[in-house]
Formats: sequence, structure tokens, C-alpha cells
Amino acid sequence: MSTHTSHPEIIKRLKRAEGHLRSILNMLEQGRNCLEIAQQLQAVESAVASAKKALVHDHIDHCLEHAVRDGTRSADDTIREFKAITKYL
Repeated sequence: MSTHTSHPEIIKRLKRAEGHLRSILNMLEQGRNCLEIAQQLQAVESAVASAKKALVHDHIDHCLEHAVRDGTRSADDTIREFKAITKYL
């Protein structure tokens, strides 16, 4: 399977979220303010949700659309996969 053009950007987003998550763990261990921790958790959650959304949209655009246009998959299989992946949006 080939890497999509969006994957490098998604990887950057997730690595940034990973760094934030590590800092949240440190904040918890240091006994930092719960409000600050909750704010950072929200930022991580948003970053992961954004990466997931970008991945799903890219899969629809890159894989499913091309499969239908190129005739490499049946319409039924493509629709089934479309339904399966959109539940993650």
C-alpha cells in the first residue's frame, strides 16, 4: 500500500500530540493545576481527532474514489468500505 500525500502531515500532527501527551504526564506527576492539565488534554484530543479526520477523508479521496474510477473494486465493496470508514468521523 502506498503512502498518501497527507500521511507526512498526519504523522507530524500525531508526533506533536505525542509530545503534548508526555508533557501532560509530567504535569500530573508534578501535581500541576487540574485546569491546566484539562486544557492540555483537550488540545491533544483535538489534535488526534483532526489527524483521524484527515486520514479518513484522504482514504475516501485517494483509495475509494480511485478504486471506483479505475474499476479495481466493485461498487458494492467500495460502498461497504465507505460505510465502515465513515463511522470514525
